[in-house]
Amino acid sequence: MKKILVVETNVCKYAKSNRATGLWLGESVHFFEVMTKAGYEVDFMSPTGGYVPIDPYSFKYASDKDWKWYADKKFQDRALANTKKPDEVNPDDYIAIYYAGGHGAVWDFPNDKNLQKIAERIYFNGGFITSVCHGVVGLLNLKDKCGNLLIKEKEVTGFSDTEELFGNTKGKVPFSTEGELLNRGARYTKRRAFTEYAISDGRIITGQNVQSSKKVANMLVEELRKIEA
Repeated sequence: MKKILVVETNVCKYAKSNRATGLWLGESVHFFEVMTKAGYEVDFMSPTGGYVPIDPYSFKYASDKDWKWYADKKFQDRALANTKKPDEVNPDDYIAIYYAGGHGAVWDFPNDKNLQKIAERIYFNGGFITSVCHGVVGLLNLKDKCGNLLIKEKEVTGFSDTEELFGNTKGKVPFSTEGELLNRGARYTKRRAFTEYAISDGRIITGQNVQSSKKVANMLVEELRKIEA
């Protein structure tokens, strides 16, 4: 059985201020738990490898499940302290890649060529590209085999402008996630702020916000079961 690759941010603060950011913990935890319960092995990667900072705001909203995994030493080591570097990853070992969010992702996901090559190879091999919340920015510049943007004319979702406004982050990030998806020709859809919403279009599965992490994982498991049947 091939593995699942989770991508997390290495960015610890907003570029033009000292406001802390990083991975939104629940977006990795909820996805990881579903995938491991379904029997899949999960690896963690970040653009520079090693330490992954956690957005402190994610602790404010952390569930008992989030705290349980955060206290798990093996999870801490694999998912937060010693993530793999891109050059330590063989894309052929994976059936899916999942981009976790947190505002840090908007700085280091979109233009990272190493991440792009890995994701594209997984997709070209018949695998799935999945994301939640700001993690969808990792899809912005992916290309298909013809050199066209992968998300062009695909139905996708991700953190909305309304959610940025409610979170007091609109104008503090370098771009609008919703706006850039639309600029790439994607068919962006969303639901009410901070409610569960995830959609699939072919082998692309995206979730709007942290509330959607588990649903993205369950949708991926359902698709993988079809392949394995």
